Amino acid sequence: MVSIEQEREAMFKKLQLLRSITNSHAHDKESVVLEASKYIKDLKQRVERLNQDIATAESFTGQNFPTIRVEEQEDDFLIKVFTTRNCQGLLVFILEAFEELGLEVLQATISTSDTFILEAIATRENKEADDHIDDRVVKQVVLRGIQKWIEGSEQE
Repeated sequence: MVSIEQEREAMFKKLQLLRSITNSHAHDKESVVLEASKYIKDLKQRVERLNQDIATAESFTGQNFPTIRVEEQEDDFLIKVFTTRNCQGLLVFILEAFEELGLEVLQATISTSDTFILEAIATRENKEADDHIDDRVVKQVVLRGIQKWIEGSEQE
């Protein structure tokens, strides 16, 4: 039979493992489990967003899908979007995506003649906000803007 002390030791090790996986700093059992639950919920949302991104990528054929590059630069983001075709109206959807995320465009260079090229420097409107925005989040939001543009273009 397993002693109570061994059961406690096993539970402690499992909580330590859970704490390390979720980057939790909580000490009591309930808080660790609560943070793990939030972590799992966040992972599910990330998977859902990635599946949407994949659907967006699949809706473009081959070389027509926009290339998106986002680089974090101190408090700002350098965002580059390029595609070999002219995407009339795409800029509006990308700017709406920036607004949705709370990004303010400080500077932008845009070309929409035969291709679509956007190079923008954006910063957070509310830098004191607790939510963490990194380059991956910005890229996902731009991809969602492109997806909305695709859906709008298909309806026309």
